Amino acid sequence: MTEAHNDSTLSSWEERQEYAEMMQPLIGRLYRTKGVEIVVYGRSLLNGSTIDIIKTHRLVRQHEGKKLRLRESYPLLKAMSEMELAPARIDLGKLAFNYLFKNTNDDQSVEEFLQAELTDIVGKPDDIEPQDVVLYGFGRIGRLLARLMIEKNGKNNKLRLRAIVVRGGREGDLEKRASLLRRDSVHGPFNGSITVDHEAQAIKANGTKIQVIYSDGPDQVDYTQYGIKDAIVVDNTGIWKDEDGLGLHLKSKGVKKVLLTAPAKGDIKNIVHGVNDADIQPDDLILSAASCTTNAITPVLKAVHDKYEIQSGHVETVHAYTNDQNLIDNYHKADRRGRSAPLNMVLTETGAAKAVAKAFPQLKGKLTGNAIRVPTPNVSMAIMNLNMAQPSSKEDMNNYLREVALFSNLQNQVDYTASTEIVSSDLVGSRYAGIVDSQATIVDGNRAVLYVWYDNEFGYSCQVLRVVQDMAGQKLISLPQ
Repeated sequence: MTEAHNDSTLSSWEERQEYAEMMQPLIGRLYRTKGVEIVVYGRSLLNGSTIDIIKTHRLVRQHEGKKLRLRESYPLLKAMSEMELAPARIDLGKLAFNYLFKNTNDDQSVEEFLQAELTDIVGKPDDIEPQDVVLYGFGRIGRLLARLMIEKNGKNNKLRLRAIVVRGGREGDLEKRASLLRRDSVHGPFNGSITVDHEAQAIKANGTKIQVIYSDGPDQVDYTQYGIKDAIVVDNTGIWKDEDGLGLHLKSKGVKKVLLTAPAKGDIKNIVHGVNDADIQPDDLILSAASCTTNAITPVLKAVHDKYEIQSGHVETVHAYTNDQNLIDNYHKADRRGRSAPLNMVLTETGAAKAVAKAFPQLKGKLTGNAIRVPTPNVSMAIMNLNMAQPSSKEDMNNYLREVALFSNLQNQVDYTASTEIVSSDLVGSRYAGIVDSQATIVDGNRAVLYVWYDNEFGYSCQVLRVVQDMAGQKLISLPQ
C-alpha cells in the first residue's frame, strides 16, 4: 500500500511537471507577441521555471482552501494564447478558480468565459508606445531597475533601458559595472548573459544594449547622439532632491521627464504607486517615488484607514543597514551612523511616517516614527502601532488585509503571509511594497499592532518601475477586475 501511494505521489508530480513544461512556451509567447504578463494570485510566471509554476499554483489552495491543478488552468492559458489580446496583466489563477468554482453557467466553454472576462482587451489594438529610459547612477537601486527592465526583454517590452550614466571612466570601469550587474551578494546571479562592448562603450545584457555614459553633471549629457529621445531619467544617486537640482536633467538634450528614487524636497509630488498614482499628470516633468519605507507602510496604512479610520499611531522601522553607514567605526556627519553597521543596532531617525502624508494626506499629523538599523544587508520590517476609531479583532483585521492583498486596488503593493516560520531572508526578491505578517498581528479593540516586512531594495524597485510606466503613459490593465 505504501509503495502504491508512493507511485501515485510520483505520478502526480510528473503530471504537474509536464503541464508546467507545456505552459512555459505559452507564457513566454503571450508576453513576447502580445505584451500579456501571466500571474497567479499576483505572482508572475514570466521567465519562471517548471518548479516556479508548480509552487505558484499552490498559492491558490493557501488563499482559497481549494486546490487548483495545473491541468485545470492549462486550458485557459492555451485558449488565451490563441486570442487577439492587447497588453495587460492577467491572473491565470483567479480566472481558473472563478471558472471552475464560481461560474454558475455550467454550459459555458473556456473560450466563452474568457471572451467575457477579458472583454476590455479582446481584439483591442496595442497602442502603447515604447519609452526610452536612462538610469542616472548605477548603485543598488539602479542595478535592480536594470534587472527588472531586462528580464522582460523583447519587442513588446515597452520600457527600453537605453543607457546608464555614471562618474568615472577609468580603465576597467566597464568590466566592473558589468560584473556588479552580473553578480549580486544579496539578490544572486543575473538571469542571463552579459558581455562588454568596448568599442561601443556599452554593456549587452540579454539582447539589450545599454550605453554607458560618463558625466560629471545631469545637464552635461547629449542623449540624442546615442539615438535616445524623450527619455525618462531615473535619478537614483540621491544627490539632487529639489526642483532646481533635478531640473538640471531637463537641460540635457533627449530628456523628457525625471523620476527621483528618494523623498523629494519642496512641492515635487511624492508618489506611492497604488495609493496616489492617480495624481500623476501628463505634464508632470519631475516626480519622486518616495522612500522604500514610505512605499512599504503607506498602502497598508491606507487600507486600515479606509475601514477602521486611524486616529494616531507610531511606526518603528527595523531597517537593514545601507551604503550610507560605515563598515567599521569612522566619522559620519549623522549621529550614531558612524558606528560599524554589521556589528551594531543603530538607532536613527526616519522621515517615513511624516512622508506618508504626502501620498495620503488623510494621515497628516497622525503618525510618529523612528528607525533602528540592524546588521542585515537587506529586507526590513515596519511595526505599526495604531489607534483606530473602529474596533476590530485579530481575525477580522487579518481577513480584511488578506482580501486587500488578493482582490483590491492595492494587490500589487500589499502581500500577506500566514507562515509561522518566515524570516527576513525568505523575502529577498519580493516584488511587493510590503508583506503583512498575519501571525504577528495584535488587535485589542481600537488598538492594533501590525508587522509589515519589505524588501527595501527589490520591492521598492518594483514600485519605482510602476511609477515610470505611469509617467510613460503605459498603465496596464489588470484582469480579472
